[in-house]
Amino acid sequence: MTVEVNGIAHIQMTVNNIEACLPFWEKLCHFLEMKTLIRNDTTLYCIGSRTGILIREAPEDKKHVPFDQDTSGLHHFCFRARKAEDVDAIYAFIEAELDAKIIHGPEDGSHFAPGYYSILFEDPDGIRVEVNYVPGKGHFGGEGRLGPNGPGPSDRYGEDGI
Repeated sequence: MTVEVNGIAHIQMTVNNIEACLPFWEKLCHFLEMKTLIRNDTTLYCIGSRTGILIREAPEDKKHVPFDQDTSGLHHFCFRARKAEDVDAIYAFIEAELDAKIIHGPEDGSHFAPGYYSILFEDPDGIRVEVNYVPGKGHFGGEGRLGPNGPGPSDRYGEDGI
């Protein structure tokens, strides 16, 4: 027996710079039509758009450790947009309203999946966030690796795709 889950309910991140991260994440979540459920000096929890984002301040004795996406743990996470224009709108908001480090603006990433279109940026602590759009059923569609006529799982993954 198997079970198909219904997406990711929430993502919880621990940050060092709560003064910069809390307003960053709250503005971003509100733009993504999430509502603030919990907000205090050390915690933010926004829900909506079929997910939740929880930000909490690292304990004082652990703030000396900076985020490093190349160590064990979170590398990045990706919001899925409903259309390519949404990726563009989110990018425009991030550029105008947030002090985000832009890794790349809107770009084609069809080497990852047919029609893949995305942006990639970092929050004030360096946590990477992607927003993507993939048309149709992506890898499960007719042109996808896992579609009815697809080649099946890949044995490679990297900056050049799969």
